[in-house]
Amino acid sequence: MRLNINNIQVGYDDRKIVHDLSIEIPDGKITTIIGANGCGKSTLLKAITRIIPYQSGMVILDGENIQKMNTKKLAQELAILPQSPESASGLLVEELVSYGRFPYQKGFGNLSTKDKEMIDWALESTNTAEFRKRPVDALSGGQRQRVWIAMALAQDTDIIFLDEPTTYLDMAHQLEVLELLQQLNERENRTIVMVLHDLNQAARFSDYMIALNAGHLIKAGTPTEVMQNDVLQKVFNIDAVIGEDPRTKKPMCITYDLVKSVEKEKTFI
Repeated sequence: MRLNINNIQVGYDDRKIVHDLSIEIPDGKITTIIGANGCGKSTLLKAITRIIPYQSGMVILDGENIQKMNTKKLAQELAILPQSPESASGLLVEELVSYGRFPYQKGFGNLSTKDKEMIDWALESTNTAEFRKRPVDALSGGQRQRVWIAMALAQDTDIIFLDEPTTYLDMAHQLEVLELLQQLNERENRTIVMVLHDLNQAARFSDYMIALNAGHLIKAGTPTEVMQNDVLQKVFNIDAVIGEDPRTKKPMCITYDLVKSVEKEKTFI
């Protein structure tokens, strides 16, 4: 495994968010982190990508502690698309995508031939080339999200992190974005690590799932291993009925009820 998280602990002030968590991220696979609101999913993602510091433990990439890695070097190895990307007001699509080439530039030089090739490739790969001269603000939510993904692709990293990439999108655009990520994984062998709220989407598009509860790792494994009633009770406090998606053959949550308080106490870790 290229990316290993060893006993990291993350918190704000005196409040611990992630507790001594250790996990390996499978290479060339799609990994999805699931859990209830406030369980530490986004915090974990930010700590792994060095956006926020962690108090103890280590994140190891290719045998090197990321805390000691040069910032530009790290940005050439992994990219992250945050939950709410900063406003791209006034930027054309190709301008925004060109920002993905920053880790390879020296000073404020012009784009190199390689930079331009990568920008063109990222636009083509995300089916956004037709928008390149349009303002980002003029695009639909799904189109904008694909452009942000194009910027991450232009960064030319083997590992891409995405924090809730389907937030605020309707069902069709959610599927469009997830199918795009799946294609990037299959065609380009990109390692995708993302946070999703929708359990069935997570199970459908993931090779590996990480389930958290209050900053603790509850279960990590294949969708079949994680989409189990006892796991979902501990993670979401629900009594779920798990079946099989007739199209993908992946596990899916068919229906669920809240677990009563007494039962919750029995299953809480």
